[in-house]
Amino acid sequence: MEQNTTKRGFASDNNSGVHPNIFDEMLKANSGHTIAYGDDIYTAKAVELFRKELGSHVEVFFVFIGSAANVLGIKAATQSHNAIICAETAHINVDECGAPERFTGCKLLTVETVNGKLTPELIKKHMHGFGFQHHAQPKVISISQPTELGTVYTPTEIEALANYAHSNGLLLHMDGARLANAAVSLKMPFKNFTTDVGVDILSFGGTKNGMMYGEAIVFFQPKLAEDFMYTRKQGLQLASKMRYISAQFIAYLSNNQWRKTAEHANAMAALLASKLKNVPQVKITQPVDANGVFAIVPPQIIPKLKEQYFFYDWDESRNEVRWMASWDTTEEDIDGFVALLSSLL
Repeated sequence: MEQNTTKRGFASDNNSGVHPNIFDEMLKANSGHTIAYGDDIYTAKAVELFRKELGSHVEVFFVFIGSAANVLGIKAATQSHNAIICAETAHINVDECGAPERFTGCKLLTVETVNGKLTPELIKKHMHGFGFQHHAQPKVISISQPTELGTVYTPTEIEALANYAHSNGLLLHMDGARLANAAVSLKMPFKNFTTDVGVDILSFGGTKNGMMYGEAIVFFQPKLAEDFMYTRKQGLQLASKMRYISAQFIAYLSNNQWRKTAEHANAMAALLASKLKNVPQVKITQPVDANGVFAIVPPQIIPKLKEQYFFYDWDESRNEVRWMASWDTTEEDIDGFVALLSSLL
């Protein structure tokens, strides 16, 4: 299907453009020569901003994409005989083309959930075989914040998982591709639901919230990062002109830029959900905690809707779709979409 490239749709916050403030910071960095591979003033400043947000002890490494942040971050904490426990819907299980298993050598152990969230109780079925040489050894619990179903973990829920992981000799990894949307939903700074509750490794995303490209891998235990410079290089994620990733994070973490864009995206998703409550043929299937709306709709209208506002099916077996709001979604986009949907019904 040919996608409409002029009208904003609801397929993904990856489809949105770059926020002007972030572009401006990249232009500021685009002057003269500077040392390559991260030994520059922009990268130093970006790391300083991360430490201000998350703690002075954290180690921060920039990479190009979120999948690399997840895979390399987990690789730093595992050996090939280990296993990674995650939700069945997790990005590392569904949307990374087997990269976590290929590049870490680890087995993914998945857990069925109703809302995308793991709990210690759900994980227990995989907590066996320790010390048994025929069994992959669980080493990392990986969660997404928000989850792939748009739900948001509370700090209490994350802390329970971290405590459970640590008491069993495991580590907790957080896929934070939409971390800003979670922070806005929780009305709290990043530190409150990462550093303070026991997260060990964080994939910190910005691409989905107004950046052009670039993600950060944050280690809360410095010992996990001791040899990571080599892991990043071997993983083909060491940017020679790293200043352009770093400059984006400088803008992103300054003047509440991340908060403003995420607040808007979340608000647009909430607005869409509120308008859909008046359409009886549409059933919203998950709490709208962040910037995604999951809904079951009559199947016959889906192709017609996609002609005007592109989006993705989520579960075709029950006609469930996903609508994502972005930092540049407008109220007019919402009104036009709901009007079209209503007319088709």
